[in-house]
Amino acid sequence: MALARALELLDVSNPDTFAEGFPHAFFRALRRGAPVAWHEGDVFGGPGYWILSRYDDIRSVSKNPRLFVSGQGNQIEQRPKAEMDTLRSMIAMDPPAHPRYRKLVSGGFTPAATARLEPKTRERVRAILDAVAHKGECDFVTDVAAELPLQVIADLLGVPQDARHQLFDWSNKLLGSEDPEYGNDMSVTMAAGLEMMQYAYKLSQQKLANPGQDLVSSLMTSEVDGEKIGMLEYGSFFLLLAIAGNETTRNLISHGLLLLLEHPDQHERLKADPSLLPSAIEEMLRMRPPVMYFRRTATEDTEIRGVPIRQGDKVTLWYPSANRDEDVFDEPDRFDIARHPNEHVAFGHGQHFCLGSHLARMEIRVMFEELLRRLPDITLAGEVRTLRSHFIDGIKSIPVRYTPEA
Repeated sequence: MALARALELLDVSNPDTFAEGFPHAFFRALRRGAPVAWHEGDVFGGPGYWILSRYDDIRSVSKNPRLFVSGQGNQIEQRPKAEMDTLRSMIAMDPPAHPRYRKLVSGGFTPAATARLEPKTRERVRAILDAVAHKGECDFVTDVAAELPLQVIADLLGVPQDARHQLFDWSNKLLGSEDPEYGNDMSVTMAAGLEMMQYAYKLSQQKLANPGQDLVSSLMTSEVDGEKIGMLEYGSFFLLLAIAGNETTRNLISHGLLLLLEHPDQHERLKADPSLLPSAIEEMLRMRPPVMYFRRTATEDTEIRGVPIRQGDKVTLWYPSANRDEDVFDEPDRFDIARHPNEHVAFGHGQHFCLGSHLARMEIRVMFEELLRRLPDITLAGEVRTLRSHFIDGIKSIPVRYTPEA
């Protein structure tokens, strides 16, 4: 009865549910008592949805794109089919289209391609820190965490660096549609999407006339099943790469710093032994994945853990809950930078596993290698402001102070 009441109170389609952070206590109760839980209705006026909270169930559904599809929407709200068909985003595709489109850009995100980017990335990190190190204080999100992925993704796409902050603004409006600071209005979101698509089209024409070694130039000459990709597909590609390439990594870096500041013993441990950084990054990802969930839709009647799932039901996969499943992780609420093994699902699982995972890990590693050396006594200097969202665990501001560099 208490669990049913908790479900009634915690509509995870409502961004206010996450106002005080991810509700881990609620999901802990779900894992124990109702790992496949039905919530009747949502804030969008939809018919309801399933909440999956256990690690094994989320991985199982993610590996079965025939039974649980992405093409009918990847968030709780139900968008009209015409809108879904128009967007044609890769994360909302299923086989056989999805692997064909993913292959168009996957070569730019392999471990080898990422390794080639590391020297330039380190130069960028050092320049970013040069700009703030002498000040003694800054907003870590806007001055540091956001700058690196913006600069990197602009290079990859072929966007001029002086236009990168326009990508930042559009991304905030597109993913921050539930946050009053970014409009809290669907008309603002739609306008930002249209502006971004128009920019993508202009950039594509420039690259057709003068191609370079970037993803937009590559997409303009790519084919799927013997045909050039259409402008709608290209535009959706551009939006996905530009947003995912900067928004999620920005939040990974921001959450990583917050975790170290919240756990000073682990911060000191990492400074004393920088060789722990790779495992520390995996633990940051496990503890605070920036994407809280994705949705699938059942294509036929089935069941999960003996619970009947009907054709057309929306099934939501909650990654922060899977990453703290007691059956998989010892002491799952403890932040341990040396945790091993650590097979988290912060990047998803199955065919939609994050395309940019190698790039994100490299950016975070290089950032913290330089940050730990340059600003070893960094501390929190004010209130942390978070994004109002039911989808992205985002951070808008982290005021910090530190000893200024001479």
